[in-house]
Amino acid sequence: MKELEASESSTDRKMLRLSVETGGCSGFQYAFNLDNRINSDDRLFERDGIKLVVDNVSYDFVKGATVDYGEELIRSAFVVSQAHL
Repeated sequence: MKELEASESSTDRKMLRLSVETGGCSGFQYAFNLDNRINSDDRLFERDGIKLVVDNVSYDFVKGATVDYGEELIRSAFVVSQAHL
C-alpha cells in the first residue's frame, strides 16, 4: 500500500477502499480501489498507518474478515479471508 501511494502523483493521502459488488462465481466479488475521500456511510479501519475504508452495505458482507496482501509467482493481490469459512 505504501508503494502504491508513493507511485501516485497526487499529494493526497490515499486509502484502500474495499467494496463488495455483484458478480463472480458465488454472486459477489471484492473490489479494491485507492480513494482519498471518506463518505458519511463509510467505516474506517487503520493499522500500521494503512487506512481501509468500507461502505456500510459492503461492511455487512466482510464483517469479521481479514484483508491481507499476498504475493505469489504469477500474481500479487489483496486477499479477503472470512473467519467463518
